[in-house]
This record gives sequence, structure tokens and C-alpha cells, in this order.
Amino acid sequence: MNRPEREAAVRQIMERTAPHVPPELHADVVRRGGRILRRRTAARRLLWLLLCAATVAFTVWAVVAQPWVEPPSQTTPPVSGW
Repeated sequence: MNRPEREAAVRQIMERTAPHVPPELHADVVRRGGRILRRRTAARRLLWLLLCAATVAFTVWAVVAQPWVEPPSQTTPPVSGW
């Protein structure tokens, strides 16, 4: 197909009338769309809650364990010069 033929084919497709949509389809689509939005909102809130809980748990662990402090020595150093 050369360019004019392709343009003519596209024009024919675009000039066609739109297919008829059943009237009850709109109500179904609105209901499903609302359900999808509610699920996404709930999932997003749950993920934020989990992120906040993980942050709090890490902060509490870090304050209690203090991983940045060097642990005390398990053996005593040799004593010399008595």
C-alpha cells in the first residue's frame, strides 16, 4: 500500500459511524470503575500503613539495640606491670 491508499483507508475507517453501545453497559462500567478505585485506594492506604509500621519498628529497634555502638569486650586485657 502506498501513502494515498493508506490515507484513504484511514479516512474510511474514521468516517464510519460508531458502533451502538448497549444502554446497560454504562451502569456496569461505572460500578466496576468505582470498585477498582476503592480497591486501589485501600491498597495504597495499606501500603502506607505498612511502611509507617516498618519505620517505627526499625526506629525502636535502633534505639534499643544501638548498632552504632561498639560492643563491650568479652575478654579482659592482659595486666602487666604489677
